[in-house]
Amino acid sequence: MLPFFTDPYPDELIYSTIARYHFYSGNIDYKDTLEEVFQSRSVIPSLEIGSHFDALAQQIGNYSVESLLSKHTIYPYYAPFLSKQRQQEILRDVQGDGKGLYTRLGMIAGGICKKDGLYYCPQCAKGDIDRYGEPYIHREHQLQGIDLCAHHYLQLKKYPDGFTEQSRIKFIRFEVQKMDLSVIQEVESPERFDIQVNLATMAYQLLNVDIAAFSREEIFKRYRMLLREKNLITTSNQVRQKELFDAFQANFPKGFLEKYESNFNGEDEHNWLKVLTRNEKRHVHPLRHLFFLYFLGKDVEELFRVSEDLGPFGKGPWPCLNKAADHYKQLVISNVKVTRDFKSTAPIGTFECSCGYIYARKGPDKSSEDKYHIGRVKVFGDTWMAKLRVLANKNLSIRVTAKMLGVDSKTVKKYLSLDEQKGKLESQDNSTMVQHHRQQLLAGIRQYSNDSRTQIRQRFQKEYIYLYRYDKEWLFNHLPINQTKVKPKATVDWEARDREYCSKIEKLYKELIMLDKSVRITISVIGKRLGILSNLEKHLDKLTRTKKLLNEMTETIQQFQIRRCCKIIDQMLQEEEPVILWKVQRKGAVKSHHFHEIKPHLEAYIDMKREVDNYGRTTS
Repeated sequence: MLPFFTDPYPDELIYSTIARYHFYSGNIDYKDTLEEVFQSRSVIPSLEIGSHFDALAQQIGNYSVESLLSKHTIYPYYAPFLSKQRQQEILRDVQGDGKGLYTRLGMIAGGICKKDGLYYCPQCAKGDIDRYGEPYIHREHQLQGIDLCAHHYLQLKKYPDGFTEQSRIKFIRFEVQKMDLSVIQEVESPERFDIQVNLATMAYQLLNVDIAAFSREEIFKRYRMLLREKNLITTSNQVRQKELFDAFQANFPKGFLEKYESNFNGEDEHNWLKVLTRNEKRHVHPLRHLFFLYFLGKDVEELFRVSEDLGPFGKGPWPCLNKAADHYKQLVISNVKVTRDFKSTAPIGTFECSCGYIYARKGPDKSSEDKYHIGRVKVFGDTWMAKLRVLANKNLSIRVTAKMLGVDSKTVKKYLSLDEQKGKLESQDNSTMVQHHRQQLLAGIRQYSNDSRTQIRQRFQKEYIYLYRYDKEWLFNHLPINQTKVKPKATVDWEARDREYCSKIEKLYKELIMLDKSVRITISVIGKRLGILSNLEKHLDKLTRTKKLLNEMTETIQQFQIRRCCKIIDQMLQEEEPVILWKVQRKGAVKSHHFHEIKPHLEAYIDMKREVDNYGRTTS
């Protein structure tokens, strides 16, 4: 451990702390400082984060790797928007040599608004001098895309000493005589200034968030909730990308997104806004997350208070709101059917209970109490009607009955009237229909006097079913005497059936391949179209040739996606249309993470088709 070390100031980069240690230690050679701090003379200093934190924490004492990473690097600016796996990998990177660290953060390939030097706020620098006797490098002033100080709303100024003018291992320390501490500021435009202030404030909030508290997966769920509140999620749980693009662009003045290297094409399937709102593995720069939060009207602290998106009606089960049921208000409904209101496009949830009660309400739910609200009762059901009849027989008033059933008086009157009319009609109809069906069945029994009960039932299905339901005793007294026969068990020639199935499957396969609209070839599809699905599911082991043929013909999801996309490529080539893979993906309706897996196969297929085409041209 070092005999002394200059403890980091609040919000100070560890880089700045080591630069100050070098100055006060009296070291002339920066390699001596590197060896004292990192136990290695070959470490290359890094401004934003750094490496060899294990050795650093041991040398300076009283600090853990996690506290240095969280309090004295810019890593918290990125952490909440990284996957859990990426966060763990970065923690391992900084403990050792840091190889791959900045690639994992996206600061190389995905970096935007990269700063070409060190920056400071003149008002913060003055405060540091008054409080600590010297200025230091604040990490919040070095963040990509942040131009203002979050505390004083002043434009950040560039320190004159740059990295290009110094040795790779030299630590730059702020010196007062080289700094411009004047606070005169010119505002480009009030609208742009307001956005810059919001961005700076949110960036500072990110620096003070626990680096392990959130991840990209959790942030994604909160985004979905906020998009749902803005009615930008469909009833099928998809983002309304066109409406989102238009609304997002309208929130920023012309040229603002271009200035921050964040403009995009709404037609591009992989633009950063679509990637950010889809549950994909790709990461998006934190500045763009801040743009998205500004559009949503939230800051970082408000985002972390948002609950996860559980759909427009929350997470089930849901209560049955049938007052006539013994499970009233109990959470017994496991599924909700979500449709869209044609006038307002708001989601409509329909809840159906096993007691027959079906009700609906308009969403999304705003609170947990909304689940006990009924918008409209679609069907009252048998349980409710039975309770209505019981209450009606007790000679209660209409108003009391209505209150007990959770409806108004008009509803009670309506259903009592309908029930009375239905009872009269059923009584009249049943008596007449029973006599009619008796006569029909007796005439049939006389006509087919040698038929068994089963044969009579098959000949006179309508009469049999009606009498079974309403006059069962009479029916069984007048049917022929029951005869039980033992039928010989038929034997199946499975070898012959195997040959027959193979012939039919080969013919059907050719038809399926030639269909204009591609269909995935599966055992289920083949079995249903040939009417042999039951045998394929239960007796495939007895059909050896058929089993082998199906193994050769059936497709996995990936194989089907490749075949469908190859067919689209053939059509493009035939129509002399340029083969662009994102168009192939859109026409083939393949999700992005699946398309990345099949992309090499498609590229090879395109190359092969072009080689064949070129060969045909040269030989002709």
